[in-house]
Amino acid sequence: MMRRLSFLCAILIIFLAAVVGSVSAQDSSTDHVIHAAGSGNVVGTPDRAQITFSVQTENPDVKVAQSDNANQMGQVIDAIAGAGIPRDSLKTSGYSISPVYDDSTGGILNPKVKTYQVTNTLTVTLDNVSRTGDIIDIAVANGVNQADSIQFMLSDAQAQALRGEALKDAVANARADADTVAGALGVNITGMGTVDITQSFTPVVYSNSQWDAVGAAKSAAPTPIQPGDITVNAQVSVTYTY
Repeated sequence: MMRRLSFLCAILIIFLAAVVGSVSAQDSSTDHVIHAAGSGNVVGTPDRAQITFSVQTENPDVKVAQSDNANQMGQVIDAIAGAGIPRDSLKTSGYSISPVYDDSTGGILNPKVKTYQVTNTLTVTLDNVSRTGDIIDIAVANGVNQADSIQFMLSDAQAQALRGEALKDAVANARADADTVAGALGVNITGMGTVDITQSFTPVVYSNSQWDAVGAAKSAAPTPIQPGDITVNAQVSVTYTY
């Protein structure tokens, strides 16, 4: 019985030693790593635009205000579609009816409704950014009386192409840093471990405080719109082994 117990104990000790040795070997391998991060930036030209503008009407009779607004916005949509913009590129992005109070009657606690204000907001997506000013002029000439914003963006294909370039630059920068550190340590990089990737780009946005579509449309000259540039940023975090 004692001999069998001693034999089992010996096997258990050998098994535990093997497990500890395995864990130690794994830990020692992770000690020989260099963590490096790299960033890449690529500047591109926007190839998509979104224009958001509104038709606003006002009348003491809310139904009249609604009807006027519907007719006016319908004329805007027809004019933009007639200029060659697909109707599925035109989306209603907001609609509101708000009372406008007359503070001079009824007092603060019981103000009287003077008129009703109806606002219908339309967002137009353009695949040809050079037509941005033209579409603004057409919209204002047919009833748009409130400018909201313009966004210049990248199409999916353009964003993917620029992202690929930014990632290549980010990886090259990370490897250059890792090689510099390895050289200073007197070691050679033998492989890679994990790689983490992040990327982003920010649309160019012009708010209604930065452009005056209504004022521009009243002049003889077309509305000038310059899209600017978009920077695509990619970052990588790489673990190298040596």
